[in-house]
Amino acid sequence: MPRYIRNTVILAKIETAYGVDSTPTGAANAMLVSNVSINPLNASNISRDLIRGYLGGSEQIPGVAYIETSFDVEFQNGGTAGTAAAWGQLLRACGFAEVLLTTPSRVEYTPISASFESATIYYHDDGVLHKLLGCRGDVTIKASVGERPVFSFKFLGLDGGISATANATPTLTGFKTPLIVTDGNTGDITLGCTYSAGALSGGTVYASRGIEIAMGNKVAHTPLLGGETIDLTDRDATGKVELDLTAANEVSFMATVKAATTQGLGIVHGTTAGYKMLMHAPAAQLINPKKSDVNGRRLIGYDVRLTPSSGNDELRIVAL
Repeated sequence: MPRYIRNTVILAKIETAYGVDSTPTGAANAMLVSNVSINPLNASNISRDLIRGYLGGSEQIPGVAYIETSFDVEFQNGGTAGTAAAWGQLLRACGFAEVLLTTPSRVEYTPISASFESATIYYHDDGVLHKLLGCRGDVTIKASVGERPVFSFKFLGLDGGISATANATPTLTGFKTPLIVTDGNTGDITLGCTYSAGALSGGTVYASRGIEIAMGNKVAHTPLLGGETIDLTDRDATGKVELDLTAANEVSFMATVKAATTQGLGIVHGTTAGYKMLMHAPAAQLINPKKSDVNGRRLIGYDVRLTPSSGNDELRIVAL
């Protein structure tokens, strides 16, 4: 009987003890994903390199191994302001703290530098279940004009085993249809802004083609006798923007680049409470200016470095 890629179900749940199966369920922990992939055994194969009196290769013995998976999840709040969306479990396993706040009701995610959480991921591949334990990962946020905004996740996990198991039945009602990144749905990029209590203030708005932000988490498998782990050891958040600037703007921005100036950067996507997403970086540095041609229009692109201001604050993601 053939098996089909679209018959894939992914479940994820934060672990209470590192590497101990948190037993995610389809009813409570299913993820609505796209662009899925898995490397079911990333192993360091060790050759025996035997000499046997004749030519020919030796078999290899699997050494230390882990599992990799990647997938996209739509960058969209879950419909109720102040209630954590289902994808919050994934951000927490990427080195973010999740805090539920009021006035206004919102959920804020900020990076952390210690006490990292981990997740169990069940990857149901049309009748085959791969269990990934102790998962930690990296995330890139892509919000380009004319596209649906997404979190692109990549996780490493310990090998929790493989079995022929019927797919879990996913409940996906917690995921809402995203708004496409358009002029009506997404605010301009604001530079020089500050953030407080669910809102951006100050700064200057610029028309853009959207934004991409990569957290740049350094995630690695550490094999140890007596306890292997997936470790998150550093991060280096970066981004990309293309801005529609006046001639005077371009000249002043070049001075900013040359002076290595940092400034607030923010953007809001969505228009209705429960369906809004905000991102703010307090100390963004524009580097590597480049000119681009978009339908004959001159735009100016920049790479962006997102640096901490007071620590563990280089990017704040707010679901409103």
